[in-house]
Amino acid sequence: MSDNLTDSPKKPQEILSDVFGYAAFRGNQEAIIDSIVGKKDTLVLMPTGGGKSLCYQIPALMASGLTLVISPLIALMKDQVESLRQNGVNAAFINSTQEYAEQEEILRQVKQGGVKLLYMAPERLFSDTSFVAFLKKQPISLVAIDEAHCISQWGHDFRPEYRKLGTLKALLQQEFPVMALTATADKLTRQDILEKLKLDDPKVFISSFNRENIQYHVVPKNQQYDRLLQFLNEQREESGIIYCLSRKSTEQLAERLVLDGFSAKPYHAGLDVQQKNESQDAFIKDDVKIIVATIAFGMGIDKSNVRYVIHMDLPKNIEGYYQETGRAGRDGLPSKALLFYSYGDVARLRYFIAIEGNEEQTRIMSNKLETMARFCETTSCRRQFLLRYFDEDFPDQCGACDTCLNTVKTFDGTVIAQLALSAVARLNQRFGTSYVIDFLRGSRSQKIKQPERNLKTFGKGAHLSKHEWKHYISALVSQNYLEMETGMYPVLKLTDKSWKVLKGEEKVKLSYLQHVSLHTSGDEGADKAYEQALYNQLSQLRKELAIAQDLPPYMILSDATLKELATYLPLQEEQLYGISGFGRVKVNRYGGAIIRLIQNYCVEHNLSGNRSQIARTKRVRREAPGLSDTHLDTLQYFRKGLPIKDIAGRRLLTVTTIESHMARLIQYGEIKIEEVMSQQLLDTITAKSSQYLDQGLKPLKENLPEEITYGQIRMAIAHVEYLKKQGVQTSPEGKADR
Repeated sequence: MSDNLTDSPKKPQEILSDVFGYAAFRGNQEAIIDSIVGKKDTLVLMPTGGGKSLCYQIPALMASGLTLVISPLIALMKDQVESLRQNGVNAAFINSTQEYAEQEEILRQVKQGGVKLLYMAPERLFSDTSFVAFLKKQPISLVAIDEAHCISQWGHDFRPEYRKLGTLKALLQQEFPVMALTATADKLTRQDILEKLKLDDPKVFISSFNRENIQYHVVPKNQQYDRLLQFLNEQREESGIIYCLSRKSTEQLAERLVLDGFSAKPYHAGLDVQQKNESQDAFIKDDVKIIVATIAFGMGIDKSNVRYVIHMDLPKNIEGYYQETGRAGRDGLPSKALLFYSYGDVARLRYFIAIEGNEEQTRIMSNKLETMARFCETTSCRRQFLLRYFDEDFPDQCGACDTCLNTVKTFDGTVIAQLALSAVARLNQRFGTSYVIDFLRGSRSQKIKQPERNLKTFGKGAHLSKHEWKHYISALVSQNYLEMETGMYPVLKLTDKSWKVLKGEEKVKLSYLQHVSLHTSGDEGADKAYEQALYNQLSQLRKELAIAQDLPPYMILSDATLKELATYLPLQEEQLYGISGFGRVKVNRYGGAIIRLIQNYCVEHNLSGNRSQIARTKRVRREAPGLSDTHLDTLQYFRKGLPIKDIAGRRLLTVTTIESHMARLIQYGEIKIEEVMSQQLLDTITAKSSQYLDQGLKPLKENLPEEITYGQIRMAIAHVEYLKKQGVQTSPEGKADR
């Protein structure tokens, strides 16, 4: 059978399975595709690794015309196009790196209908009149604008050339739906995207920003390199990105890591093109494990098996941090994000974010920087902080960030709080954190003038170190006993709560400053259900196939696909269709070699192969397309009798995530509600749900007994939804009518 998919099926579900090798859509994907098929302008916010590309690639294969994809980086275009070609899709890109003859050949194929998706930079549309004239004559079915946050000056990666994209329909003199896609945009940026692109009555889809497979860690910068080595030594065989603020520091750190026995290369905008290409190619082909880079690196690659992202310095904003950490774990496997933090970084970055002649944008960027600092200083769940920034509610504990994984010991910190608040008051609320700490510790620095030295509180906090004072003042800000005035030089201010503490009317709880271990809990319980030796052999085969085609290994098959192969041991090519990532073309191209390897392994190790879970997985997927592989993995462990906490440990996921899987499995009838909770508990939840659920989960939770978790609430609601789907009449409280 030919690799060319000109005869590809026309239904979204069939294309998803036959071309891309996935059994079920995730989240909003199907609804987004329906919106585009219905010719609606559409804005899509979906986290990195959430499957944004499929949202326009599948409509492109359903339509008879050409889909234009606007992409900001050449490397990103190449990556996307090669991935599509690996799945048998005719795609191409036009950019400045190509010879004239190559571009002419691509345009000839477009004219003949041989290209379904054409990628280009926005500049091409507004600088080449002959190219625009050519496009006017082609039937365009869709324009997809990737990295759409680049259009907004309030976004973290503003690009002026994106501003002109609002004139696309007039420029090309055709009617077609426009899809704008981004992984990171706050409310202000979203509104800017809608306005600047002039989208017509658009549908807006906001997926969950929760990257459940990523663990978040923030640690102090002291002993930074030693802590970095501690972390890297635990991941020597994994790929990772380390971000630094300056070009010089990327080179110095890469050199130091090489001397310490790590496989690392630097990457920054100041390197010549050949050096940058060599570093990037070595990384994406797994020849080098670590890339040390400025933020110039990463946007242009789609490497799915990055297992960790490290920030040696503070990012300028939450959007940038979220996007950069999102480059880890795109394949859905457990991954880590580590950030080294010092408040001194905040002071340094203020000079970088100031925009001359634009006070409003400087103010907004300064506020974003302060929010980034608060994320680092929070003593509550970091995942909750991130998601709330993007207007998404989340429980108080995720079980997969340093603040949730490490037990925090608290004490009565009222006296410490009174000292800090008194210092701020006696200094007339005119100074920032560093000055207040120097004042409290009785610093001899000349910046503290004699009148201030005569104040009663001067030197009263000398028994605590600078590091301890920074920790406690950050906690006071987090608990709203102090507030940080935004701007270029943030000043500590008192709040209404401050005065209650100073008057002795309110006690303050503080947490001890403790050394945070970088060893993440749950690693010992990692899922070893797959054959590790077979996984290693498959990985080597993938590497050989990739070298033969001069491609990155992850583009052949993902790590997640290799783990499925090493778990289910398919022995015949047709069984590969039950493995995620195997569409028709990949089975044709690689199936024979993979099956031979698995057959030989099973004979050598006396294994039966063809584990029955493949057949069950296919049945469940067909009958319950809303269930994905991760839901079915959880179901498999549950059927073995493991409690939720143990399943979470085995799978390196949070209890909250496993509870959400259980709710989905209940919703589709794979688990009965009586298997996870008593009738009394179910009745307690459903009795209140009819009254409060319309207001959201949080009001419902607040009106239930404290010991009832969000996970139990979601499972009870899923049960009611399952009953309704089965046509069972329920009472207002959610009980089935007998």
